[in-house]
Amino acid sequence: MPPLEVYSRALPYSYALGLYPALEALSRRPDLVSRVLVHSGLGQGEGAAALLAACARHGKRTEGADRLLRRLSGKDNCYAAAVFRKPETSLMPDAGHLVLVSPMDAGNLGTILRAALAFSCLDIALIRPCADVFEPQVVRASMGALFSLRVTEFDSFSDYRERAPGHAVYPFMLSPRALPLQAAIRAKKDPYCLVFGNEGSGLPEEFAKIGQPVRIEQSDAVDSLNLAVAAALGMYAFKNP
Repeated sequence: MPPLEVYSRALPYSYALGLYPALEALSRRPDLVSRVLVHSGLGQGEGAAALLAACARHGKRTEGADRLLRRLSGKDNCYAAAVFRKPETSLMPDAGHLVLVSPMDAGNLGTILRAALAFSCLDIALIRPCADVFEPQVVRASMGALFSLRVTEFDSFSDYRERAPGHAVYPFMLSPRALPLQAAIRAKKDPYCLVFGNEGSGLPEEFAKIGQPVRIEQSDAVDSLNLAVAAALGMYAFKNP
């Protein structure tokens, strides 16, 4: 098989680094996995046995790759990785959507994806510029949740709206028009999209005119919530009114 390269956005494949993300790739999307890299220190524990059994079940090749795993992860304790083809996905038109406008932190994005799966928000729109959802750090931070989600990038929010024109828009932001979260979910309309901005700058002011702004009420002890925390609260509240 051709040699593997350190990840870049231009590659048609990526890596699910770590035992659990690799297992999730094999369990959720075995059609995407081309091969599995294993470290000599993988051992014979329950996780290792589950990984090898999944490889056998799906007919996936395993290969020893201590040095490559070190180079890909930058760590000495990465014991497995699934090499997977980047999928093309489309948003479900009638489902609730999570829209992230220019999220740039890979760890934050991965954590949001994990929360999205936990709260059954399976359709994610990313507005460019944004972190690369297939970057191995994102995949690992999601703990493999990526393989159960439909994530699509758009050049602009307007491009997204062309794909989902009937969704009620709920931008999470500070605005004189913003409703408290509990009031917003009591009046929510389906299907909906929850819109969150960049980690540092939030959403541009024009989003207050696009839909019904929502604010998460909090004490004055902190100036703002982390993006991943805010997105998780929003997804949970809208799924459990």
